[in-house]
Amino acid sequence: MDQYDVIIVGSGPAGMGAAFTIAAQKPNIKILILDREKFSTGGMRNDCKMNFTFPIGFPVEYWTEGVANRYLEQVVDFLKPDFLNQTNIETYQKRAERLGCSLLQIRQTHLGTDGGLALIKKLLAQLADLGVDLALGEAMEQVNPAEKSITTEKREIGYKALLVAPGRKGFHFLQDVMSTLSVPFVDNIVDIGIRLETRIEHYPIVKDYYDPKFYFPEKVRTFCTNSGNAHVVKERYATSRGDQWLSVNGHAFAPDFRHDNGLVNFAILKTVRFTAPLASGQAFAENLGLQASLMGGGKPLMQRVGDFRLGSRSREESFSKDLYDFEPSLRDCCPGDISLAMPAKILRAIWKAMKNLDTIVPGVLHPSTIMYYPEIKLYANKPTYLDEHFKVHEAVWFAGDGAGTSRGITGAWASGIRAAEGILETL
Repeated sequence: MDQYDVIIVGSGPAGMGAAFTIAAQKPNIKILILDREKFSTGGMRNDCKMNFTFPIGFPVEYWTEGVANRYLEQVVDFLKPDFLNQTNIETYQKRAERLGCSLLQIRQTHLGTDGGLALIKKLLAQLADLGVDLALGEAMEQVNPAEKSITTEKREIGYKALLVAPGRKGFHFLQDVMSTLSVPFVDNIVDIGIRLETRIEHYPIVKDYYDPKFYFPEKVRTFCTNSGNAHVVKERYATSRGDQWLSVNGHAFAPDFRHDNGLVNFAILKTVRFTAPLASGQAFAENLGLQASLMGGGKPLMQRVGDFRLGSRSREESFSKDLYDFEPSLRDCCPGDISLAMPAKILRAIWKAMKNLDTIVPGVLHPSTIMYYPEIKLYANKPTYLDEHFKVHEAVWFAGDGAGTSRGITGAWASGIRAAEGILETL
């Protein structure tokens, strides 16, 4: 049986943050990073925008502002980001405040999908130079806490410390691990919403602020804005029964005016907190995804704002450039009626937020604007942690979006550092 001092499951920002922290302080110990994917995953691979201001990316049940800022300083020192310029923010903030909304001013950097891939390759090379073993394309299947070992599809590996750091797609995997370890958890919080796509001239704020963070009443917010050479993409998910469903997401490449398509896309999400007797908020969200897939013939739904306002479903002819200003960047969707698929209470809150946003940034609800559905964020596992370093069991720690300790690249990296500090105390 192979033996390592530290095994890290997940090669995204949480796993990397932990690996660099441990390797820097204990250069002679053996570290292994496992990932089921053949190339490192995580938010750095998808548009790679990073936020460096609390509370963005930091669930407040686990982070105070002071603690988050202390770890953010470490993330900044390591990644050395080039922060984006922001202008005219006060104008938009005043408009928002008059409507009972807010616009947070966040330090941001944006590398784009291509820039993110380059950064991942650089970081993996640095880890290899530090002596960290990488096993990409090798999935952990089981953990044996009594023997302090894990089993993959290829071998059995022993550990002194185990960090499980999956992203959002590792939601079900993490639940299996928690079941094995008898770790209590809840998953009663989900984000459900849509992704809007329009021309940049209809949402000109992105020229002043790349990823504006608007917060609206009823726990609705904007999320993950992409502009320039921006595209809406599909993400495939599976339930614990193996049923397939699709969510949409967005990404953009690094700024290159030669290839810009002139579009912008961003999500509008409503946070929903369920109470008893609902067993699983994630199962509820998955059922919404399955329902949308059923209505769309196995595809996400899309609808023009102009059709939605008239109470009409969109049809294929709604998505010609001649009729409605621009063609969708994601063609492989089903024209339809989102109001038949999204719960009315959630849709009402989102539509109200969209109307407020159109007052703050006039033009975003141009009739040509496309609404894609569903966009669902599955990162709501809330384990019972034993200490401030996200320890869940003897010699086992969690970190990252899948474990509910973060929501984004910088928060995940910070949670990896925080877990690593706990691991270092035991080695």
